[in-house]
Amino acid sequence: MDLQLQGKRALVTGGSRGIGKAIARGLAAEGCDVALLARGAEALEAAAADLAAGSGRRVIAVVADTTLDESVRAAVAAASARLGGSIDILVNAAAEPAGFAQPPALSEITSEFFAAEMNTKVMGYVRTAREVASGMRAQGWGRIVNVSGLAARQTGNAVGSMRNVSVAALTKNLADELGPHGINVTVVHPGLTRTERTGPTVAARALAQGVSEAEVEAQMAAGNSIRRIVDADEVACVVVFLCSPRSVAINGDAIPAGGGAPRTIHY
Repeated sequence: MDLQLQGKRALVTGGSRGIGKAIARGLAAEGCDVALLARGAEALEAAAADLAAGSGRRVIAVVADTTLDESVRAAVAAASARLGGSIDILVNAAAEPAGFAQPPALSEITSEFFAAEMNTKVMGYVRTAREVASGMRAQGWGRIVNVSGLAARQTGNAVGSMRNVSVAALTKNLADELGPHGINVTVVHPGLTRTERTGPTVAARALAQGVSEAEVEAQMAAGNSIRRIVDADEVACVVVFLCSPRSVAINGDAIPAGGGAPRTIHY
């Protein structure tokens, strides 16, 4: 299937590593020119060079902090100028994944921690969407995909659940507001996903438990229906489709991409 993405201009936040980088790679492979946005200049430049070499497309690095209004405003303006026009596709993935650290108990949730988490993953997504929306409206087409997470649908991490539910609520509100202008907005909920962090995490858990790394991976994969860890590139395939004109029938909805949640029915 031709996803009709050739020549589109995409901005991927959190694009220097993990799921964000995998999504950027997928978009470039489909013919998009891509701006990667993250805070760390060195990792960002390396990722841009890697993806450009692998795809033959223009992939640029834009250093920015999505927790700051002016930083996002300047970054979107710079990305648009360097890519040669308004951003067609925004993928928001700039947030710390919830699954790699022990979540805080109620007594450990400070006001500062909560505010920082919400500022990054919720207001950060608001800031980038706000800056690209006017250009998308003017051209009558656009795609915004927010990467959230399955903590939105399960307990165990109070702040992770709250921020992810908030992203889902933001997505539906933006979809209803922007849909009449040709802009579709969706949210993808990855579960446990294999990224650059997975290997060291598995090794550390295996050492702590005195078991093999294969056993630890099996423990981790037991939480989904396919019984293996989903790869970042497999999540990216879902997101890239949602970024395409072919996805027009999906708007405002949440798409889980965690290998299936056992014993749970969503309808």
